[in-house]
Amino acid sequence: MKPVTLKEIADKLNISVTTVSKALKDYPDVSPKTKALVKELAATLNYTPNSFAVNLRTKESKTIGLVIPEVVHHFFSNVIKGIISEAEKVGYLVIILQSNESYELEKKQIELLMSHRVDGILISLANGTADFKHLNAVINQDKPLVMFDKIAKLVKCSKIIIDDQKAAYMATQHLIDTGCKRIAHFRGPLLPQNSIDRFLGYKKALLDNGMEYDPSLVYLNDCDENSFDDGKMNAAKLYKEHNDVDGIFINTDLVAIGAISEFNRLGVKIPDEISIVGFSNWFMSSVISPTITTIDQPGYTMGQIAFNQLYKEIKDIKNSLTITPEIIQLETALIKRESTK
Repeated sequence: MKPVTLKEIADKLNISVTTVSKALKDYPDVSPKTKALVKELAATLNYTPNSFAVNLRTKESKTIGLVIPEVVHHFFSNVIKGIISEAEKVGYLVIILQSNESYELEKKQIELLMSHRVDGILISLANGTADFKHLNAVINQDKPLVMFDKIAKLVKCSKIIIDDQKAAYMATQHLIDTGCKRIAHFRGPLLPQNSIDRFLGYKKALLDNGMEYDPSLVYLNDCDENSFDDGKMNAAKLYKEHNDVDGIFINTDLVAIGAISEFNRLGVKIPDEISIVGFSNWFMSSVISPTITTIDQPGYTMGQIAFNQLYKEIKDIKNSLTITPEIIQLETALIKRESTK
């Protein structure tokens, strides 16, 4: 069936299209009786407003784009929930696209969102993104862009982050405080800023406590910064190459779960022989045995704040105001569980 139009409602009631439009919007210059008749007939005919026509008139799409590395991911799923919860309050639709950690796909998705005239874009960068022309192009077209979690310092836009270096320092310091003398690090890929900062926090904690930094104790996650298989593989390599290590700070909880799985298979007792601290506080970290000491990363809150910052900037542009990029840093906390002494 074709959608019902304002003109059809107007013809049936023998009134003007303008009066129908005003009645549906509760304008005070339309009588209560007319409003009731219009709304009753609109409900009977299942009338819905033409959002495309409204958008053309207001020069707003009431739509934003969200580009994330993974959808099926504990942290990003919480971010999505936070974004949608705030978007619904102001009548915004969120188009969610997944980059699969690919720069080329991320670039195409940004171009797609721009061609659909979204009002703004939220993005957490793919691990493979080292060139930022596609992001600067968004900003140069006066379209608000807000980054969160995985960001690029060289792009001049608002960013919602945690202090990854401070959080990693806290995680490593906990291992030191609980008696660990030789601490390894399973780090994420070389490019994302949060992976770099977590490595730097680990290294700084060692040096501040008079402990030697040994590059051979840093293991790169070759497959994916969130790979269970990388955790298993690196745990096996560490056990073979450095069986004197008694603590590991691991970049994400899923990698930590893979490592624990391998240590359990090898008969390594956690935390008696080796202590482990993860990062993110995934649900699984609280149900695996042993449960994982981890850094709590506030995904839901990050999503809420990211949307609200973008919405603020959308309104600023609509009101011909200059956007001033902001860096909003959220607090993290160490969650102590069974994987450390």
